[in-house]
Amino acid sequence: MTRPKYFTPNEVAIHNTLDDLWVSFLGKVYNLTPLCEKYKGDVLLKPIVQAAGKDISHWFDPKTKDIRTHVDPLTGCVIPYCPNGRFLHIPPPFPNADWANDFGRPWWKDDSYLVGILSKKTRMIKIINTLTSQEQVIERYLKFNAHAASYTWKYDGRNLDMNKNLEENQIQDDDEDFYKLSMNDDTFLQSVHLYFNDDLTEA
Repeated sequence: MTRPKYFTPNEVAIHNTLDDLWVSFLGKVYNLTPLCEKYKGDVLLKPIVQAAGKDISHWFDPKTKDIRTHVDPLTGCVIPYCPNGRFLHIPPPFPNADWANDFGRPWWKDDSYLVGILSKKTRMIKIINTLTSQEQVIERYLKFNAHAASYTWKYDGRNLDMNKNLEENQIQDDDEDFYKLSMNDDTFLQSVHLYFNDDLTEA
């Protein structure tokens, strides 16, 4: 199986326009650009556009994975809770013959929009290139160097498994300890060393 692609909140945040719109919710990342193209000009798209690049987990019930509901004070009926306004695929609060419900699966249940997993916690790490002696503090390295696979990555003398995250590679997260000790965590970042393999991969 292919390992799911992970995205940081910062990476999701840059997709914040009508022509390039991503959101995250319940730990997953969705590219809703095709949805925006399909419903361009529809007023029910407005709350989604306003949420572009953001996490909208608060729209959903984590147990049911569906839109949160509440009891309407006027009708006493249970209806979707939309504090930012009704949006696409949400039925109107009252029966309405003009509402078309032939759209199939609602967009939040349609995995065709799913592009990856939202990183639970981002961590900065120092990368030291032993060939050039360059240092870089980053969240993710692959986007900085297309030849990342041409290096052996090591931490504390151990080769890293590039199919695993930092925690799985036993690179401890010391943020909580630094906080308790009132230490600046930026000064004590873990360092990963890159060793050139002399077999540059194709870009």
